[in-house]
Formats: sequence, structure tokens, C-alpha cells
Amino acid sequence: MNQTVLVVDDAAFMRMMVKEILTKNGFQVIGEANDGAQAVERYKELRPDLVTMDITMPEMDGIQALREIKSFDPAAKVIMCSAMGQQAMVIEAIQAGARDFIVKPFQAERVVEAVKKTLG
Repeated sequence: MNQTVLVVDDAAFMRMMVKEILTKNGFQVIGEANDGAQAVERYKELRPDLVTMDITMPEMDGIQALREIKSFDPAAKVIMCSAMGQQAMVIEAIQAGARDFIVKPFQAERVVEAVKKTLG
């Protein structure tokens, strides 16, 4: 069975880009969310093997969503996605339990490498 992924980003084209990279590499994208609050709901509903999570989003940011997902499921695997210059937020995300991070603009090889490494 393909490993399942929930893609979270407030920008539809970014979700589409990540989805395309993952799908081409044999992963199954089972859901999308456009903010942190929706990400938490979708995680509880879908129970994906992995989440790719944007840091900066409206409603609830990625770090807050990460914390909520981790409190619901301590074993959750989350990879943070950040723009350049968000190092402090990336460090905070790693401390909150993120397994890895990828920097925008995405490089397909780096996305696939992070996902494979995180899923083991």
C-alpha cells in the first residue's frame, strides 16, 4: 500500500506542486488543508502516515497546528515547509516535534528525500 500524505499550505499552487511531486514518486496524497485549524481536523479524520505543513498560514499557523497534531498523536510525522529566512520558526517547529523541513521554492529531490527519510 502507498504511504499516505496530508498536504497543508494556504497557497493552492503550493499544495498542487507538493501533491504532484509526491504522486509522481509513489506517495498517495489523501487530503489537503489550507490552514492549521483545517490541518488538525483533516489529520484526525484521515490519519495520514505523514503531513507536509506550511509554517505561515491564516487562522492557525503551522507550528500551532503541529503542536495540536502531536498532542492528539505523539507519533505523528510532520515535515515543515518554510520560505527562506524563517530559520527561527524552523527551529521552533523542530523543537515542537517536526521531523524535518523543506525550503520553498521546493526542489523535487529534496521533498522526496525528506519524505522517504521521515517515513523510514
